[in-house]
Amino acid sequence: MQFVDTHAHLYSNKFKSDIDEVINRSIDAGVTHIFMPNIDHASIDGMMELEEKYPGVCIPMMGLHPCHVDKNFEKELYLVEEWLSKRKFIAVGEIGTDLYWDKTFWEEQKEAFRIQSEWAKKYDIPIVIHCRETIPQTIELVEGLKEENYRGIFHCFTGNLEEANKIEKLGFMMGFGGVTTFKNGGLDEVIPGLNMDHVVLETDSPYLAPVPHRGKRNESSYIPLIAERIADLKKLPVADIAEITTSNAGKIFNWPIKQPEND
Repeated sequence: MQFVDTHAHLYSNKFKSDIDEVINRSIDAGVTHIFMPNIDHASIDGMMELEEKYPGVCIPMMGLHPCHVDKNFEKELYLVEEWLSKRKFIAVGEIGTDLYWDKTFWEEQKEAFRIQSEWAKKYDIPIVIHCRETIPQTIELVEGLKEENYRGIFHCFTGNLEEANKIEKLGFMMGFGGVTTFKNGGLDEVIPGLNMDHVVLETDSPYLAPVPHRGKRNESSYIPLIAERIADLKKLPVADIAEITTSNAGKIFNWPIKQPEND
């Protein structure tokens, strides 16, 4: 089986001592492509180094994370815009909104989201959305910006079925990760009703490791654990979940998902 991790922060310092082993474990687990969201100016160099070291495996996005939006967010956006203008990225991300940690820069977060969304339309690439404690507000933002080529992923989806249906109608996808395996995650009531054409897999490494690794460092090799939980909830073979979500990832990112040589 082949899998794709659509969201992993492999440039994190938590992988500094064993990144080669992490990548090799992921490939051995069938995870052939790992998409890396950017956070801010400080994450760019490490992300680009991984792309160079693991071409076709580690694939970068470019964007400004909402938790790094402050009163000087325009300076960060200038850098994002510069990078987008000089080379190809598979998505504008990780962008979005967050009211979990701090509500101080809510208006700035929305403005940064709108600006980066327009860049995604300009370059005809998807957006990858962070929306912690803000799913309804972010859906409303997307509805107001919707155009034919406006598309993307609601990363780390933890909403209800009504919100999932709205996202499906917008033509967006939802990323499901370790929370899928949590007993208190609430997704066991959502996933059975989902249209699988709108589902992709992710880890959000090094965060939100799935059971039985909950509370420890997450990594891309754990993607099959998430697929197994979704397969159980959807009453489908794991191989079907792997095939559907891998195909979805290729479509949303417009990226050719190559089969492993020994497959």
